[in-house]
Amino acid sequence: MKTKQLSNARRSLASLSDVTKAELEAWFDLALRLKGETKAGKPQNILAGKNLAMIFQKSSTRTRVSFEIAMRQLGGGALYLSGNELQLGRGETIADTARVLSRYVDGIMARVFAHSDIVTLAKYATVPVINGLSDFSHPCQAVADYLTVLEHKGRLTGLTLAYVGDGNNVAHSLLFGGAKLGVNVTIVCPKGYEPQKAVVDRAESDGRQSGARIIVSDDPAAVKGADVIYTDVWASMGQEAEHAERVRIFKPYQVNARLMAMTGKKDALFMHCLPAHRGEEVTDEVVDSPNSVVLDEAENRLHAQKAILVSLMA
Repeated sequence: MKTKQLSNARRSLASLSDVTKAELEAWFDLALRLKGETKAGKPQNILAGKNLAMIFQKSSTRTRVSFEIAMRQLGGGALYLSGNELQLGRGETIADTARVLSRYVDGIMARVFAHSDIVTLAKYATVPVINGLSDFSHPCQAVADYLTVLEHKGRLTGLTLAYVGDGNNVAHSLLFGGAKLGVNVTIVCPKGYEPQKAVVDRAESDGRQSGARIIVSDDPAAVKGADVIYTDVWASMGQEAEHAERVRIFKPYQVNARLMAMTGKKDALFMHCLPAHRGEEVTDEVVDSPNSVVLDEAENRLHAQKAILVSLMA
């Protein structure tokens, strides 16, 4: 049940910029197969005897539960390691942590602040490293997101996803993934809050190969024609001091019934990586609407990550 190996010699997942279209599609196929088996109650012992270390510098609900349950359902084990409890908090280098953990476990998942920590872990670990979230990228989320769109729309190529909000790590991963998969990605955000230029440039380059169109705009009307509207919190963890100012700046970009109607499509999906700050980036009316697939999206974190774990650790 293995998928193709990643080109990275250590088969780590730091960003979707490093993953090919074929690898993404293989993950979707495997995730759907594993999801069906899980629903049918079929035992999955693909990772029996394997253990995953889970490093959390940032607190989490979906990432921790989905990875831990994924390993259990695959027959393996998962070990939760708080950033405050590790020797990292007392001065041990990330490189040494990577080397030591590699002697104990078969894989490392890390949810961190600085993306450079993921890069260093992947460089020095001799086991696969999976980015559970960093300030630059959230690859597992984007894999689950596009899996969800595929389930609901039956295809990805030629669809348009409009991300409305801060050009953050989620926006980066949606750009990387969409550009490879042939999904048109429109980022709608206030001036000064755009995704990193290097990310947009890379997405545009990949889009020229896949046929995907990449647009960055500060006009909410740019969502016209979108098949999917996606948003995220306006102030991420670590940006609490900016919250009040961000609420003021992002208010015109709230995803509400009016903005959803601007797509011109009654069947436009609404997506959010959660947790949602209801009344800020999205209204109750939208997040609880029949068009909202946020719970399917959250569930698919489990199935997408199982596919990634099997691909990297089996």
